[in-house]
Amino acid sequence: MFDFFWNLGSFILALGILVTVHEYGHFWVARKAGVKVLRFSIGFGKPLIKWYDKHKTEYVIAAIPLGGYVKMLDERVDEVPPEQRHLSFNAKSVKARIAIVAAGPMANFLFAIFALAVMYMVGVQSLKPVVGEVTQGSRAESANIEANQQIIKIGEDDISTWQDATFSLMSRLGEQSVVVTLRDQNYQKHVRTLNLDGWKLDQQDVPPLTSIGIVPFRPKATLTVAQINKGSAAERAGLQVNDTIAAVNGENISDWTQLVSIIQQSPNKSLQFSVKRQGSIESLTVTPDGRDNDAGVLQGFLGVAPKVEPWPENYIETRHYGPVDSIVLGIKETWRLITLSFDMIGNLITGQVSVKNLSGPVGIAVGAGTSVSYGLVAFLSFLALISVNLGVFNLLPLPVLDGGHLMYYIIELFRKKPVSEKTQEFGFKLGALLLIFLTCFALFNDVSRL
Repeated sequence: MFDFFWNLGSFILALGILVTVHEYGHFWVARKAGVKVLRFSIGFGKPLIKWYDKHKTEYVIAAIPLGGYVKMLDERVDEVPPEQRHLSFNAKSVKARIAIVAAGPMANFLFAIFALAVMYMVGVQSLKPVVGEVTQGSRAESANIEANQQIIKIGEDDISTWQDATFSLMSRLGEQSVVVTLRDQNYQKHVRTLNLDGWKLDQQDVPPLTSIGIVPFRPKATLTVAQINKGSAAERAGLQVNDTIAAVNGENISDWTQLVSIIQQSPNKSLQFSVKRQGSIESLTVTPDGRDNDAGVLQGFLGVAPKVEPWPENYIETRHYGPVDSIVLGIKETWRLITLSFDMIGNLITGQVSVKNLSGPVGIAVGAGTSVSYGLVAFLSFLALISVNLGVFNLLPLPVLDGGHLMYYIIELFRKKPVSEKTQEFGFKLGALLLIFLTCFALFNDVSRL
């Protein structure tokens, strides 16, 4: 229950920040263009808080925190007195209207630059992209990529973090191959050609690196218990934190993977555990709970987490940057996120990326809650990513979005006359249906992940 409210609160905070930024873009440019703004609302529905400024603009924080809007004086919506016609949105030039509509997504991109710049100035702690395992029969194995090698380049992209590696690979969907440069523990370079022919992200929640057979390095899990879930099979059996599991049914256990395999194969079956506890050996009868996995197969579940070995010192690095370098890096990273977002939309259309990977509000809420838990740097990175996605999404040519309005105004710019009201109304209805469908589909994906 705590996780639910934590994720919900984090989602509301993140969405509130990003919606405010987006709508303020519209608001600021509208004011500069001489348009009278009637209302600036964060959220929909019943106003919870409202106030007015000297321009008689109403500011509202509403009950439903799922968006926002800027209401401007517009003859197409309200009756406008003749003396105020010059202040209405529809009376402005088509270029001014384009600027006002485009300002929302542009504000999201500028905010992403700001968030990333602050993140770089605070300091970014990252893991070096060292390969932990290579999956048998995978593309990575065929390319002779080996464990304990560090990825330093993919194509012409310099790679210093796993995020760099992931984004670089995703940008190459549809390519035949890519050259990967690695460095081993003796600092010898190895150049490998990774076959990408036919590679797709067609499985839900399978990361790009996993799909090509690369498992990032992680410290080895020990057989000592670090955490026990309340009400779990482990707690009922009397397992304790700091117990070290030595044997199961008389078979010596050498590593955590072996133990997991035995547990998963023994749902609702009694097992005899031998554990080391404070210098002595204890015998416990443990009956793992049975749960269905994603494939619907019943598996055993113990409800414990192991202690892990510490990270090697040279595998983690923290980088700090000055203000100028941070802004430059923020611009570069924002541009990379923008181009990657458009690439992913294209790949969704062509089928290179499965629609199963679409996420909606629930997925964003979980991501927000997780990033807040990890601290300021992670939350800033999350905000930047979602801000860019919000900006890109609003530029899609759906008539109910900013991109749809821009499409109509650009047509008007070249035709020298506006698109007919009938055509616009039909477009708005069609766009609304498509948006509802996408939202429902994303929500379905979110629920299926829970």
